[in-house]
Amino acid sequence: MEIWINPACSKCRSALTLLDAEGAGYTVRRYLDDVPSQDEIRSVLERLGLEPWDITRTQEAAAKELGLKDWPREEGARDRWIAALAEHPELIQRPIITADDGSAVVGRTEEAVREALSRSRS
Repeated sequence: MEIWINPACSKCRSALTLLDAEGAGYTVRRYLDDVPSQDEIRSVLERLGLEPWDITRTQEAAAKELGLKDWPREEGARDRWIAALAEHPELIQRPIITADDGSAVVGRTEEAVREALSRSRS
């Protein structure tokens, strides 16, 4: 299991605390320092079953500078969104947990983190 975190994020710290309390084995990826490639973002999106705009933090300064709220949310614009996430990783929603069964969750709630745990233990 891998978890993409920003150490300054309270949701990320809560997810790590829960994983530790459950004795889960995981790898931490500080995705602002170890920026995911476009292909890695595509892979995680597939595992999440989401589109890039679904995991974009649209209130960040970079999102406003890019004018993301006006970007089309359709298949033809998908690569543009993915490129923006790779170029501006602070726009990626966090934490993202990839489970051992090939799925992934955005672990912003205790329930989502527990779901990733259950998928990694099955």
